Amino acid sequence: MVRTGLDAWVANRFAALAGKRIGAIVNATSVDSRLRHLADLMLEAKVDLKMLFAPEHGIRGEAPYMVAVHQGTDARTSLPVHSLYGSTLESLSPKLDALRQLDALVFDIQDVGSRYYTYASTMALAMKAAAAAAIGFYVLDRPNPIGGAQVEGNLVEERFRSFVGLYPLPNRHGMTMGELARYLNGEEGVGADLTVIECQGWRRAQYWDSTGLPFVPPSPNMPTADTALVYPGMCLCEGTNLSEGRGTCRPFEQVGAPWLEAEALASELNREDLPGVLFRPVGFVPSFDKHAGTACQGAMIHVTDRQAFRPLLTGIALVRAARRLSGSRFQWRTEPYEFVADIPAFDLLCGTDRIRRGIEADWPITRLLEGFETEVAAFLAKRARYELYG
Repeated sequence: MVRTGLDAWVANRFAALAGKRIGAIVNATSVDSRLRHLADLMLEAKVDLKMLFAPEHGIRGEAPYMVAVHQGTDARTSLPVHSLYGSTLESLSPKLDALRQLDALVFDIQDVGSRYYTYASTMALAMKAAAAAAIGFYVLDRPNPIGGAQVEGNLVEERFRSFVGLYPLPNRHGMTMGELARYLNGEEGVGADLTVIECQGWRRAQYWDSTGLPFVPPSPNMPTADTALVYPGMCLCEGTNLSEGRGTCRPFEQVGAPWLEAEALASELNREDLPGVLFRPVGFVPSFDKHAGTACQGAMIHVTDRQAFRPLLTGIALVRAARRLSGSRFQWRTEPYEFVADIPAFDLLCGTDRIRRGIEADWPITRLLEGFETEVAAFLAKRARYELYG
């Protein structure tokens, strides 16, 4: 069985934190293999835990996506909670006044291996703030639930940097949070006094179901590790008026809209013969978010070979097919997205406007992905210096 960085620290009763004033960036996933929360474990071990910091979705994981998390007091521990996901860009970083009361920040949150998932950006901004405050930064590492062997995507262009892509990383980066912290410290000059507490027993090729660890949903619409596997592609639907299945029991694994014909969409996608995946016609009624209470038709994604499956390729193909079948009823999202109002959400997620423009021009999928392999190769050459797991 794999042991997380938190499990390692529990075994030695948080010895590295002795005599230090600590702040912890945590959420519902910050638990050991026995599902005991880091905050509770620290307090039991007499760690001087001064405060908690809440990322998107909150300390206990109850807040919906893109909804501000408020300051307050954690009901379970009575510790003050500082929000790292408010209503402004400035709210995304820890405040210097709070950090001056600490000797170190501890980050312990489960990621899902995709650059859009905002916890990586939260970690990066917290590392920068810790460096500015001259305090230590610890990452308690956890496995990448979709493995670290497959990498896919393009690197975020400068103009399209945002909270869903602060740095030039591929959509599926294949790193743990600890490796990502090392990478950003080394390649992006973050400058943190960084210590990574490694997982024990995890290898790059492992998916979540081989770790022996319980899967705690890291956000309300990430219920299983299967959801995480499709997310690097299906998250692109957030940049459209398609329902990505929020408000159903299988978010991101099914996509649809009221005007689509399920048989037509599934047939169109299956004709693409995409690797490691088949599509099934499906109908659903979202209970909230896009098209809430309205019957939608679309496609359910069935991964048949996760080694061959390419989630980003699949997501781009799905958006392209849905647009072709929708005519003018398909629309790109125009509302502000993750604190950016002047760039389409789809472009922020893609890290470029080239994919959107190519879909509008009905380019073949091969052309939409041109250059991705070259960008991934350059990334992998850099990443190798920061890998922790064989």
